[in-house]
Amino acid sequence: MKQKVEALSPEDYARLEAQRKWVREHYPPESEDKYQSLEGKLVLLDTILKNQWIEPNETVKLQCLGITFGDALAQKLGLKWVIVEDEYGRDPALIVEGTSIMTFPLTSLSKRIENDEEVNVFNLFENACAKINALKQPLT
Repeated sequence: MKQKVEALSPEDYARLEAQRKWVREHYPPESEDKYQSLEGKLVLLDTILKNQWIEPNETVKLQCLGITFGDALAQKLGLKWVIVEDEYGRDPALIVEGTSIMTFPLTSLSKRIENDEEVNVFNLFENACAKINALKQPLT
């Protein structure tokens, strides 16, 4: 099956929003607005991981963190959420509109944690931004 990229359906949007909500609610209710900032997202991810509030076998929860990580990338780089369907299923991805540049943040944290790798959220974020920005540069 050829890879198909399409806009988020209402169901896709609702799923992503539920995943965001799960992460956002780690803030006390009076502080949930911190999630709106780039720093707020990254600090929250870092706090959840450093405190080991999620076990390495809790893939669904880890993928919620991946959506928040993707939201941070989208916020910093102006990326757009889409759904990519291929022979393996349907997954959310981020694209640089008008290009073929695509990244799949859903598993960006979970695959590392499941492999027992130490994750520095801030370094991972900066490296991802650098790679995406490098891909956006025209070839000379």
